[in-house]
Amino acid sequence: MKNYTITVNGNVYDVVVEEGAGSGAPVAAKAPAAPKAAPKAAPAAAPKAAAGAGSIKVEAGAAGKVFKLEKKVGDAVKKGDAVVIIEAMKMEIPVVAPQDGTVASIDVAVGDAIEAGACLATLN
Repeated sequence: MKNYTITVNGNVYDVVVEEGAGSGAPVAAKAPAAPKAAPKAAPAAAPKAAAGAGSIKVEAGAAGKVFKLEKKVGDAVKKGDAVVIIEAMKMEIPVVAPQDGTVASIDVAVGDAIEAGACLATLN
């Protein structure tokens, strides 16, 4: 069973894909929901050091390229607000704040290639 967060025409869906019993064909169940925090994984490269880095990490849920920075250092964010948009396989995927806070650092730039689990930003 695998979990995916997909955005279609501005609507965010959490999708669970599991192998069907007997037929071998995948079965998908969809429910509109706010995106979840990215799973923890070891980053492939050490994140850029930031003098005022916060204690809450905003991590990539998928490998891709940084497409857009939605927030900047000092911006207040609510849980679920998009902080960074990454592009993977021609899809724009929002990376969201795992909880309320203030952006302490942005550790990537537009165009950077990133791995799943990489720290993209930190919050206080």
